[in-house]
Amino acid sequence: MKKKRDHPILKAGLHPRNRHKQRYDFRLLVECTPELAAFIRINPYQDESVDFFDPEAVKTLNRALLKYYYAIDYWDFPSKYLCPPVPGRVDYIHNMADLLGKSNAGIIPVGEKLKCIDIGTGANCIYPILGNKVYGWKFIGTDIDPVSVSSAQKIIDLNPSLKDMIELRLQPDSKHIFSGVIRHDERFDLTICNPPFHSSPEEANLNASRKITNLTRTRTDTPVLNFGGQKGELWCQGGEAAFVDKMINESRYFSDSCLWFSTLISKESNLSGTYISLKRAEVKEYVTLPMAQGNKTSRIVAWTFFSRQERENWASSSWV
Repeated sequence: MKKKRDHPILKAGLHPRNRHKQRYDFRLLVECTPELAAFIRINPYQDESVDFFDPEAVKTLNRALLKYYYAIDYWDFPSKYLCPPVPGRVDYIHNMADLLGKSNAGIIPVGEKLKCIDIGTGANCIYPILGNKVYGWKFIGTDIDPVSVSSAQKIIDLNPSLKDMIELRLQPDSKHIFSGVIRHDERFDLTICNPPFHSSPEEANLNASRKITNLTRTRTDTPVLNFGGQKGELWCQGGEAAFVDKMINESRYFSDSCLWFSTLISKESNLSGTYISLKRAEVKEYVTLPMAQGNKTSRIVAWTFFSRQERENWASSSWV
C-alpha cells in the first residue's frame, strides 16, 4: 500500500522570494544536468527525489539547481569538504536583503555598488555565488584554508559571469576574523558567516553518528552522511559560541567599515551568550531573524554600530 503524503507541496519555512519553495521539477533539472537522472528515486510518498544521505546525489542536485536557476555552469569541490544545501543558503541572502532594504525606504538594494564579505566562504563559494546571482552584489570571500580558496577560485574562473564580482582572500592568521582581510580604506555593506558549529572533531563525529542512528531506524542499508567538512567548516576550538563571541569582539575595531555584521546561529542555546557579547561590544542595534528549512530551524543574528539615521545616510550616499 502506498504511503499517503501528509506534508504540503510547498516547502515550509523558506523565504517568500526563495525560488525553491516548490517541490523540485526533476524533469527540468535533468534537462540541464543529465547526470542527475542516475540519482533520482521514488520516495515513500511516491514522489521523485534523491537520497539526501548520498553525497554524490546531493552534490549533483545542488549542481543542477545552480545551473538551472543561477546559470552556474561549473560547480565542484574536493571530496570531504562541506556540501551546502542551496535553498537554505539563499534564504540567508534573502533575509539580509530585507534587512538592508529597511535602511533604503523598503527598497532592496541591488547591483555591484553593494559590497559584502563572506567569512569562511569554503571550497564551494556558495554565498558569494547566490548573493551575486540573485541581487548582483559584489563579494569578498575569505577562508583560512588554502585548499578552499583554490577550489573557490576555480569555480570563479570557470564561470565568466563571476569574474570581477567575487574576490577571494586567504586569512593568514586563524586567530583573527576581520583583521588581515579588511583593508583600512574599505567599506562594506554586509558581512555574512556560517560559523563552525562544533568544538572538536569528536563532537562533530558524534553529531554525525546521531544522524546515522536516526536514519537507520527507517532504512535497511547503512547510509553515508551527505556532507564532508574540514576543520574551520564544522569545528573550531570553543565551537560556535566561541567563534561568534570572537567575531563580535573583533567587529568593534571595524565598526566604521561595515554597515551590518551578521552570522548564523545554529544552536538556540548560544543566543543568550551572543546577546551578552553584543551588549558588551556596545552595538547600536541587533536583530534576530528566524530561518527554517523543513524540520531544521536556525536563525541569523545581525548587528550594527550605526544609528538608524546613520544607516539611512549610508544607503542614500552609497546605493543610489
